[in-house]
Amino acid sequence: MTTYIAPTSGQTYPDIQGGQLTQTNGNPPQPGTQLTGPVLNGPIWQSDGSNNLAGVGGTVGTANAGYGVTAQSCVITQASNDGTTNQFACPIVIPAQSQILRMTLMVTTAWATTTTLEVGSGASATAFTASQAVTGLGTLGPISIVPGTGATQIGNWDNVGTQDVQIVILSGSGTGGKGTLTVEYIPMINLAS
Repeated sequence: MTTYIAPTSGQTYPDIQGGQLTQTNGNPPQPGTQLTGPVLNGPIWQSDGSNNLAGVGGTVGTANAGYGVTAQSCVITQASNDGTTNQFACPIVIPAQSQILRMTLMVTTAWATTTTLEVGSGASATAFTASQAVTGLGTLGPISIVPGTGATQIGNWDNVGTQDVQIVILSGSGTGGKGTLTVEYIPMINLAS
């Protein structure tokens, strides 16, 4: 079993504390709704066998329910926060059997010395990208992160596996870089191609 990597730089577990008068970074001003399963949207959950597609406001026909997309974000730095050289343990934890759709890094302070990084998990440094595959961090703005062409990384985006995964960032040497990483995913869809 993989364990959560607790940051040593004062960050806390990814617990969301909504509804506070003064919010800390990453906590909403209003209380939220917590669900233990994925959000399913659509008026027809089970097909009626007719092979008909429903019209506007229809409630019978072929099933049309789909999964809602979820996102988690965290502020990352080029410097280590967990005692491991060049490693940043992000408090993003993706539920088991989820499908990752998109990762974006909004660079707010340019990376110094080395302008690359990789996105991994607590179990594998290259779980979601190849080694140092994310480039362009020397300038400000959004960076799209993709799995590349590696079968392992593509498979991990398609289905993260049977256990929750924590996102871990490994930057090249240097310090000073900072940005906000956002991971969009379909929770617990339990598909793999």
